[in-house]
Amino acid sequence: MFGRKKHTLISSPEAHQEEAQQPRLAPKSPSEAIKPMAAPPPPPRLRRRRGGPLSILSGVLTLFVALAIAAVFGFGMLEREVTADGPLQNDKVVVIPRNTGTGEIADILKREGVIEQPLLFEVYALVSRQRGQLKAGEFQFKAGTSISEAIDTLAQGKAILHSVTIPEGLTSEQIVARLYENEILSGDIMETPREGTLLPDTYKFERGTTRQQIINSMQAAQRQALTQIWQRRSSDLPIKTPQEMLILASIVEKETGRADERTRVAGVFINRLMKRMKLQSDPTIVYGLVGGKGTLGRGILRSEIEAATPYNTYVIEGLPPGPIANPGRAALEAVANPSRTKDLYFVADGSGGHAFAETYEQHQRNVARWRQIEKARAAETPDDVDRVEPESEGAVPPGTSGSLNQELRGSTNVARGTLPAGRARGFDASEGTDKDPLKNKSYDLNSPKNVPVLSDP
Repeated sequence: MFGRKKHTLISSPEAHQEEAQQPRLAPKSPSEAIKPMAAPPPPPRLRRRRGGPLSILSGVLTLFVALAIAAVFGFGMLEREVTADGPLQNDKVVVIPRNTGTGEIADILKREGVIEQPLLFEVYALVSRQRGQLKAGEFQFKAGTSISEAIDTLAQGKAILHSVTIPEGLTSEQIVARLYENEILSGDIMETPREGTLLPDTYKFERGTTRQQIINSMQAAQRQALTQIWQRRSSDLPIKTPQEMLILASIVEKETGRADERTRVAGVFINRLMKRMKLQSDPTIVYGLVGGKGTLGRGILRSEIEAATPYNTYVIEGLPPGPIANPGRAALEAVANPSRTKDLYFVADGSGGHAFAETYEQHQRNVARWRQIEKARAAETPDDVDRVEPESEGAVPPGTSGSLNQELRGSTNVARGTLPAGRARGFDASEGTDKDPLKNKSYDLNSPKNVPVLSDP
């Protein structure tokens, strides 16, 4: 019969040997047979790849901290260097031209001995954000000036200030000439300003300022002063415009240089205008003859007193057509708020001031007293009186009288006290003419109806 063939595995001797070497396990007890198997160990952790966002951020922060530490350390060293005393042994003035860059400024300071390290100067100017703020001008650096102090001086514009003083009463032409005499100012003046448009004062400026800039400043100051003073004027004045106030102020300025009598002189002219009396002011005649030159240099001729010209206030009624000088603020204030008196006359009193009078008789006595003073001075110094002789016959000799026609005063030089005693140049423009009050008594200027009619210019 065919039966199922049994397959017998024939092991090799090596297999028997391995089987014999393996230890035989003891048979498990029933309790061990039903015990569950132990859990397998956890899988190993997977390492994340480096270079992710957190890694980059960490690197950036580390670099930033390192740079910050280096910057603090470097800035501390820079601060010590720029605040250390510089090489300058004595105070020194240095001129920085206009349109000069930071590098050029550093080179100038190096050349002048103010600093030793131009590159450090440029770096600190950049770090302190003052590179584009360094100014031109004339600067004084003290001995031992540090780089930091030098930059502050230039950035804050602590330039040396110069000044030019313009006295009251100069004409515009004279002011222009004075500005050209100043060697620190530069440039030309486009044109001579109109008379009365400049305010005399002391003006401060830096080296490099042009003469035209000073003129512009004077004109702006004059416009502002005129506007302000006109707004606070007395309401009952016979002058109706700021220009009229300016014209009369220029006459007052030329008539007296004493602060204590400006308002009283202005009051005389205001009173005369209200009575329709002619002003009869010598300086107006002079201006009509020489214009902006300001000085006649001789006595006024009789023919010039009687000549009908726009500026001859011995002939015209009221104010001349324009100012005869540039008055100061005090003269403008005096005209805007003059003294409340009844004075109609004044004449030099020999002390640099004036004697005032309300009536013609009082004025005659004041004139006589002044002429005595004049004669005494002429007797003391008969040969060396500082005067200019008349150019022709008929000229009114200077130094002979102090009455201003029938009413006013002597020469401006005497009134201002600019000449020493015994060397006065006071004179009366009316003396010797048919308008001399001591000779012609046919009319009384106290009454406008008796004033002789003169032809208009």
